[in-house]
Amino acid sequence: MNTLTSYFSQIRQTLEQLPQASLQQVADALWAAYERDATIFVCGNGGSAATASHFVCDLAKWTIKPAARRVRTIALTDNVPLITAWSNDQSYADVFVEQLKALYRDGDVIVAISGSGNSPNVVRAIEWGNAVGAVTIGLTGFNGGRLHQIAQIGLHINNHVMPQVEDIHSTICHALAVNLGQQIELSLQPAILQTVAIGG
Repeated sequence: MNTLTSYFSQIRQTLEQLPQASLQQVADALWAAYERDATIFVCGNGGSAATASHFVCDLAKWTIKPAARRVRTIALTDNVPLITAWSNDQSYADVFVEQLKALYRDGDVIVAISGSGNSPNVVRAIEWGNAVGAVTIGLTGFNGGRLHQIAQIGLHINNHVMPQVEDIHSTICHALAVNLGQQIELSLQPAILQTVAIGG
């Protein structure tokens, strides 16, 4: 089996072992956040930072449905001047938590994405979130690390190859965004049917 074939085979095997109960917990938490008009914050480093930004893009745009309230979501990875300011003046470990201190409202959700689960800045963001009563979610790979231990909802990918972990996290985020959009659309149907009945 060549390298390319092996890579995709390992991705497929990991997806087949995806913990469905944990995935559903994450999906339920995002839907509950939408129902209460909470903000979904997402953070990560490196490839996971790209996944965080992409996830927020999809949560914000893919879920748009006519007549429906839009999803509140922010990627804590995207304000580069602010990230560099906190890194330079204080600590890179504080780049996410310091943003949360300014933006967080009661009932918001914090999603941290980390292959290793041990990045200090995402761990600190989740620790802070737990302390203030946020709903905290951790997407991890490898052994899950500290993030998997402390996140209220943990979705751990049983894979030890970083590019593959990042691929699967991206796939999960796509699935979650599509699922949330479908839930929003379904929630509108009673109102649509009622309007048709009244008009008819």
